[in-house]
Amino acid sequence: QVQLVQSGGGLVQAGGSLRLSCAASGGTFSTYTMGWFRQAPGKGREFVATISWSDSKIQYGDPVKGRFTISRDNDKDTVYLQMNSLKPEDTAVYYCAADASQLYGLGTIYYEYDYWGQGTQVTVSS
Repeated sequence: QVQLVQSGGGLVQAGGSLRLSCAASGGTFSTYTMGWFRQAPGKGREFVATISWSDSKIQYGDPVKGRFTISRDNDKDTVYLQMNSLKPEDTAVYYCAADASQLYGLGTIYYEYDYWGQGTQVTVSS
């Protein structure tokens, strides 16, 4: 069973930066597509970013393009989300996810992913 353990997050002022980490164990990380999603209170889960096993395909949701960067280190079985120029509307619980089954191919939809971290709170004050 794959386990995803998240770290990072916290409270920052608008314009600041944070880096989230997600470490995987119990599987073959280097073969997984990894993703980040976020969910604000009372709202649905929103796509943030995804990265393929080879780093050849990276996609971002429109609200974070130009500000967030997803990366992975397969030697450490870890995926990262660098968040710059943060805005109050970025406030949410952020989740990392792993697609081990590869039954789909888009990487941008929550139901493609088989395993999820427990989430980490990011709060951006105005």
